[in-house]
Amino acid sequence: MIRRHVTMLRLALTAADIVSSILLFALISAIVLGPNWRADWVKSTQTDGLIPALAYALGWVGASWLVGLYRLRAHWTILADLRAILRLGAIVASATIIIIFALNLDEVSRPLIVTLIVAQMAVTFVSRVVIREVFGWFRVRGYNTRQLLILGTGDAARSFASLIARHPELGLSVVGFLRPHEREAVVVGGPILGGLDDIQRIFHDRVVDEVAVCLPVSDWEFIEPVTVLCREEGKAVRIPLADIGLAWFTGRVEDLDGVPVLSHVQVPDQVVGMIAKRAMDMAMAAIGIVALSPLFGIVAAVMVASEGRPVFFRQVRVGLQGRPFTIVKFRTMVTDAEERYAEVVGLSDTQGAAFKMTNDPRITKLGSFLRKTSIDELPQLWNVLRGEMSIVGPRPAPPREVAEYDIWHRRRLSMKPGITGLWQVEARLDEDFDRRAALDLRYIDGWSVWLDMKIIARTIPAMLQGR
Repeated sequence: MIRRHVTMLRLALTAADIVSSILLFALISAIVLGPNWRADWVKSTQTDGLIPALAYALGWVGASWLVGLYRLRAHWTILADLRAILRLGAIVASATIIIIFALNLDEVSRPLIVTLIVAQMAVTFVSRVVIREVFGWFRVRGYNTRQLLILGTGDAARSFASLIARHPELGLSVVGFLRPHEREAVVVGGPILGGLDDIQRIFHDRVVDEVAVCLPVSDWEFIEPVTVLCREEGKAVRIPLADIGLAWFTGRVEDLDGVPVLSHVQVPDQVVGMIAKRAMDMAMAAIGIVALSPLFGIVAAVMVASEGRPVFFRQVRVGLQGRPFTIVKFRTMVTDAEERYAEVVGLSDTQGAAFKMTNDPRITKLGSFLRKTSIDELPQLWNVLRGEMSIVGPRPAPPREVAEYDIWHRRRLSMKPGITGLWQVEARLDEDFDRRAALDLRYIDGWSVWLDMKIIARTIPAMLQGR
């Protein structure tokens, strides 16, 4: 919850400091020393001007780490940042003076150093405020928002909900509260969605990413069953531990304004890795759409000429933690295929909560070719670009199939759905849905960027060979 947001913020702040320090070094050098500033640095340090610029940037970022400007914390104020930056400037100035004397760099311009550090302090302060505001702006408007269900309706629940509300930049939105039993007093101001017995129904009817257990010690008997259910459903569990000792607990503890929060996470939570996965998705989707646009045009022209419109098939699918989205594929069936679903639903080749029929009479001649080569899936690159899907992940299912899932199947929804996945390259022709789901869960549990790259590498020859 906190680590996910703050790591992304920390990366943005670090990148801004690196870029601004190098650019400021060059700019201040050009202003103070003139257009031939690089030659002056060669004269005074016996190195090219870019070397001192890089050394200064690394020194500034390293000192920023030392004073805690990148520390993982949710509590932040402008005044606290200002004090830290003033302390940072003093440290860098002192270190620079020591280095100049130690290396006998008498020809280095003192006015340049003073101007650079003062300007860097100002730019760092402004950039940090702007970046935090930008993060907050996106979070408040629902971008990448995670839905939080709170178990409890008493003082602890109200206090934690208020704490979340004071930090919209974390990207958490409280969907409602659950009352564990009738005797608990109701003091929260938000919607009460039901009792503890309703939690599984709420998971299936609403989008819920995380569950916060805000119960008094007398109700801790509910923690274990809730945690077990959340683990099976692929939901993260957060347990605020304000005024409670940590000696009894194991697990990752995060801090939210001084409140320790015990976290049980059953989904991939490698923040930097997930950022890299999203960046790879966006790059591959954008390049793929441009590179494959001639193929898209050919398929569309052939389809219109031979079978008529529409070219694309759109259908609502279930995405991350139950979020519905509209998938886009090339149409491979007759135009009234959905209306004829009842005719073939009992003829599925797949055992379990999924429908797939090898000789489906609704598939067109062109559609058969598109399916065999997987060309019909390529328009989903648009879904990837929109953030609804990933290149690699469990395949998204329509709501009617998700409604038939056993509880352990639902953990497939804890990862963003993908165009290809582990079961597509290892057991694409397997007719048992349980074995497919087991492969999806194996992928989720062992996820890494390297695993994604291996699956993509195995998918490409499979497409070319039509299997």
